[in-house]
Formats: sequence, structure tokens, C-alpha cells
Amino acid sequence: MDQDIDAGSKARAFRALLVNTLVCGVTGSFVWFALIFWAYLETRSVVATAVIGAAYSLAMAFLGPAFGTFVDRNRKHTAMLLSAAISVVCFGLSTVLFVLVDAESLLRLTSVWFWLLTAFILTGSVAGSMRGIALSTCVSLLVEEEGRDKANGLVGTVNGVAFTITSVFSGIVLGHFGMGWCLYLSLGFTVAAFLHLTTIRIPEDKPVPSEGDTTSQFDVRSAIEAIKGVPGLGVLIALAAFNNLLGGVFMALMDAYGLELVSVQTWGILWGFIMTAFIAGGIAVAKFGLGKTPVKLIVGCNLVNWIICSLFTVQSSIPLLTVGCFVWLLMMPIIEAAEQTVLQRSIPFEKQGRVFGFAQMVENAASPVTSIVMGPLAAEIFIPLMTDGWGADRIGSWWGTGPERGLAVMFTLAGLIGIVVTLLFRGSRSYRELTTIQVEPEAEPEPVPAPA
Repeated sequence: MDQDIDAGSKARAFRALLVNTLVCGVTGSFVWFALIFWAYLETRSVVATAVIGAAYSLAMAFLGPAFGTFVDRNRKHTAMLLSAAISVVCFGLSTVLFVLVDAESLLRLTSVWFWLLTAFILTGSVAGSMRGIALSTCVSLLVEEEGRDKANGLVGTVNGVAFTITSVFSGIVLGHFGMGWCLYLSLGFTVAAFLHLTTIRIPEDKPVPSEGDTTSQFDVRSAIEAIKGVPGLGVLIALAAFNNLLGGVFMALMDAYGLELVSVQTWGILWGFIMTAFIAGGIAVAKFGLGKTPVKLIVGCNLVNWIICSLFTVQSSIPLLTVGCFVWLLMMPIIEAAEQTVLQRSIPFEKQGRVFGFAQMVENAASPVTSIVMGPLAAEIFIPLMTDGWGADRIGSWWGTGPERGLAVMFTLAGLIGIVVTLLFRGSRSYRELTTIQVEPEAEPEPVPAPA
């Protein structure tokens, strides 16, 4: 009976965490989407959106190991409460700043107030990554091993629902009511999520330090040692980092590309539809799992994504862009669930937070490099190239000309590079070693004997 009660408590806690994750995900991404849209529409600066996006990823990268260390050394509920509290404070400060500072000062890129507002919103949004790390470890804590791949699919579904809601409403609210209402709503929902989180009880013991653990609050060494203990895992994390490196093209240029073709309201609604692909991918994992060998799905889905990246901007077409982004996002929760399942299955529970935090650091440190470079590269080389330069003269007759066609060239080049790198990983020894990490299917229930 005790075991049944314990299993029931874990199931209830996991469901409650999924609901809370939905609310927190909506608030954090809502205000972040709005900031990116607002900054571009007010300044028309690709460089500004690239720098803001890069700052977000750099903060995620720098804080990942610290967040992961904190998660491992404290109860998961404590880590989630701290994450929510930081978001409440930061969104509150950004709201106060927006109300007190005049619009003219806020809308100048040279203004300290603009960048202070950005810093507050960024910090509040990045704080949510600690609860993401904690939630990944909670899958190991609250879900039996054979069901963790499907649980990771549920987490992906919830994240997809959150992004869908925010991508629609951030554009609508920003377009019709302005940035102020984006901040007011985010603050209100963040406070509600924090209060809801205080009511959740996670059945967990206080973590006990492992032998050889350091006292550092930035414990990268233990994460590296754990990763080294799993053949091929380091290369898999490096592949994810390289994908994020190329993914910086999306971070820096996607909103600029889309907003050259449609209005901000249409762009927000369009992304609301596109984000349903993320939900569909998560539901597929939650329903069917990842198969016996998750790493094979990682490679296959990456190949699909980079092929899409090389093709979906070959013409300035909203339908083509929509289909390409839809397929791209359909693959993302499958890739993420597979990566998480490999880590959860191969890394001891007491070190998972640090490993997830280290992986976050490596992966998120990559995309800002591309993002910082992409903005100036687009503005100084590729946009002129395809507007009235050599590219417009040579291939403009069939590729098209104008600023968005210069951005399109960059997407295609990124996709071709991604295909080559993924195929190289597919033929490596690391890939063969990782195929030994397999997911056991859920046990079928024992048949009930027929009465005599």
C-alpha cells in the first residue's frame, strides 16, 4: 500500500509540475517574444535583435552550471521556487521601469534605459532555465525508468503549448495594446505561477553529497567526469552545440525575415500555428516513445531539419516558410526528448542536474557566436549582395532580390553545412557507442488468471 501511495504522490506531483511549467513557460516566453518584436519594429535594426538574442543565450550558457549545481544540492522544489521568485522580481522591475521612463528614452539603442529594461526581462526569462533543469531531473525522480521517454514527450508537449500561446498573443497584444500590456500580463501570470508552485509537494529526500564532490557552486568538473564515463556522450553534446551554432541563424534572422514579409500581428498568429508542430512532436513522443535506440532518432531528425533549412527560403513565400518551420519544430521535441532520455539513462541521478546544466552551457554558448556574427554579416554583406550586388545580378532572376533574399541565402548555407556535419557524426565511433544506450519498452501487465 505504501508503495502505491508513493507512486500516486509522484504521479500527482508530476502532473502539477507540468501545469505549473505551462504557466511559467507562457509568462517567460510571452514577454521575451514581445521584446524581440518590439525592438525590431521600433528600431528596424537586425543588429539589435541579434545582440538581444545573443545576450539571452550567453546568459543561459553562463548560468547553466550554477543552476545545475544548485538543483543537485537542493530539493527540486526549492530550486523551482527560487527560479519563479527571480522572475517575479525581474518582471516587476521591468514593469516599473517601463512606466517611469519616457518612451523617447526607452526607444533609443544608445539609451541606458533600453538596455536596462532588456536586462531585467532577460534575467527574468533566463531564470526559468533553472526550473527546466529541475524538471528534467524530476522526470528521473518521479517517473519509472521505462516510462521516462514518454514523460519527456509530455514535457515537450507542455513547452510547445506554452510557445504556441505566447507566439500568438505576444504579437496580438503588442500590435494592438503596446509593450506595456505585455509587461503587465507577464508580471501577473508570473505571480500566479509562483503562488501555485508553493502548493505543490514533491516527495523527495534532501540531497546527500556524493563522494568526491567539491564545494564549488559552479561545479563543472563533476559534470565533465560523469560525461567522460559514458562513451560517446561528449560527442553527442558537441553535436547539439554545433547544431545550436548553426541555429544562431534562426535566432538572429528569423523574425527579421518574417517581418519583412508580413505584419507583426500576422507573424504572431502564423507562429501560433507553426508552434502546434512542437505540440504534435511532443504528443507523438508521449504516445509512442522513442523506440529502442534514441540516438538514431536524433540523427534522423537532425538530417530532416537541415534539409528543410536548406530549402524553405528558396523563394519569398509565406506558405513555403510555414511548411519549413512547421517540419523543423515538429522534429525539435523528438530530438530534445531523445537527448534527455540518453542523459537520464546514462548519468547517475545525483549528478544529472550538473550534467544538464553543463549541456545547457555548451549548447547555449554556441548560438550567440553565430547570432552576434549573423546580424552584421547580414547587414553588411548578404543583404547588399542580394539587393543590388553581385548575387542580385547573377542569381536574382530566379532566386529573387531584396533584403529578405539575402537572409534566405544565409539559411540555405546553414542547412547545407548541417547536413554534412550530421552525416559525419552518423559514421563516427561515438555514434556506434551511443547506440548501446537503449530504452527498454514498458512492461506489459501480467495477465489475470481465469478463475477455476
